Amino acid sequence: MFDINNYEFENLVDEGRQLVITEIGRQLAAYPKKICLCNDCILDIAAMALNSLQPRYRCSLLGSIYQSDGLSDPEYSASLKHAVKVAIERVGSNPGHD
Repeated sequence: MFDINNYEFENLVDEGRQLVITEIGRQLAAYPKKICLCNDCILDIAAMALNSLQPRYRCSLLGSIYQSDGLSDPEYSASLKHAVKVAIERVGSNPGHD
C-alpha cells in the first residue's frame, strides 16, 4: 500500500526561494517609498515574486549543484530582480490588510 508519509518531501526545495528572499532584502534596503514591512506584506512579496518565476526545484545535493549552475543564468537573474521589483510595488501599493 502506498503511504505518502514514507517520503522525505522536506528535501524538495525551490532554489529560487533563497534568491528571492535575498533580493527582497537588497531592494527594500534601497526602496525610495515607505511601505509596510510587516510579516504578512513581506511574505506576500515573496510569494508573488516566486509565483511569477520559473521554479528551480531540486531534491538532492546533485540537484543543488545542477541548479546552482542554472541560477547563474543572466536571464533568470534579470527575471528574478524584475519579479521582486513588481511584487514590492504591488504589495506596497495595495497591502493585503487594513
